[in-house]
Amino acid sequence: MTNKDDSANQPVTQYHRKGFGLKDVVEVELKKVYESDLIAKLRASGNVMTVNGITIKLAEAFGFCWGVDRAVSMAYEARQHFPDRKIWITNEIIHNPIVNQNLREMGIGFLQMAEDGSKDIDRIGQGDVVILPAFGASIEELKSLEDRKCEIVDTTCPWVSRVWNRVVNYDKKDFTAIIHGKPDHEETVATASRAGTYLIVQNLAQAEWVCNYIVNGGKKEDFLARFDKAVSLNFDPDVDLVKIGVANQTTMFKGETEQIGKLFEKTILAKYGPTQIDQHFLSPGDTICDATQERQDAMLKLVEEKLDLMLVIGGFNSSNTGHLQEIAHKRGLPSYHIDGPDCVGPGNVIRYKSENSEQTETKELFFPEAGDVTVGVTSGASTPDQVVAEVLERLFALRA
Repeated sequence: MTNKDDSANQPVTQYHRKGFGLKDVVEVELKKVYESDLIAKLRASGNVMTVNGITIKLAEAFGFCWGVDRAVSMAYEARQHFPDRKIWITNEIIHNPIVNQNLREMGIGFLQMAEDGSKDIDRIGQGDVVILPAFGASIEELKSLEDRKCEIVDTTCPWVSRVWNRVVNYDKKDFTAIIHGKPDHEETVATASRAGTYLIVQNLAQAEWVCNYIVNGGKKEDFLARFDKAVSLNFDPDVDLVKIGVANQTTMFKGETEQIGKLFEKTILAKYGPTQIDQHFLSPGDTICDATQERQDAMLKLVEEKLDLMLVIGGFNSSNTGHLQEIAHKRGLPSYHIDGPDCVGPGNVIRYKSENSEQTETKELFFPEAGDVTVGVTSGASTPDQVVAEVLERLFALRA
């Protein structure tokens, strides 16, 4: 892989990881499409605003993070830099339907993912431009793209790359990577592809099950059946759980990642003793994305206030948005995870993502038609301010 002058006929794949120096050129369009005067006014008023008896309390940290802003900006720059070339994005640039739709309208194609996780890479021709999303791509996918001799614009978030470096280090030391993540999430798939030997645990309950196996043993067949699609090829729990290191999908709930890390450390300590722990366990460090942590901390603070209901705004397939909703749910607040303004009304109903991940709609009025009401609002790291503003305008219209 080399970085040479741009040419559609270069015989090798070229990588672009720092944009094209066109940030100032695309900034005007980005601000017009994704920023909002209403949200700027809310911030200026201490994140609190009252309209038509509706008081909005906005989380202190919400919306676009630095990594998402960088990825979207690089995609816009790529369109400017390659005005006449075919440009593709592998699946989605970020998990936000409005952002992705805007890119489609700019003539950027999306490689749809089949149920088996494969993508229609055969559509890519030599010299085409392929944008890798903020959550990265697997080693296998990169090899397939390189074989097509295209140009790659890599927008992978540096926080994701940081986790990759950790699991590569585990592999060099013959340690198994225990990855706290969702097995079918693009970021976790990409991380696992760099890990050598790995096991993916989605939550604390799964981690506890694995720790029980480490201490007490069990049937290997039961283990492999339980983690069928969450382990590396030829995984042997009786061999591959002797030396472990913990890593994570960067958008998971920070508190749970910390609990899982401590649980595995305690388990290894109990099994091998304090003098041997360094030979069997590598500490994960802090690899939860700063922006994810800031939004979770702001949400934890917001739900302590007196709220009548909570709106969590972000793509239905956004992991970090889903974890914000978990905080509201655990607090016992009436809360709704919505992906945009189209979810609100008409008729004072709301379409939202339920606890079982299905989209559903309220059968009765979700919003009081009279009297003062206080609404907490936050949004995931892939959600533009303009989307939040349009949701609030829909809300205000219920009392117009």
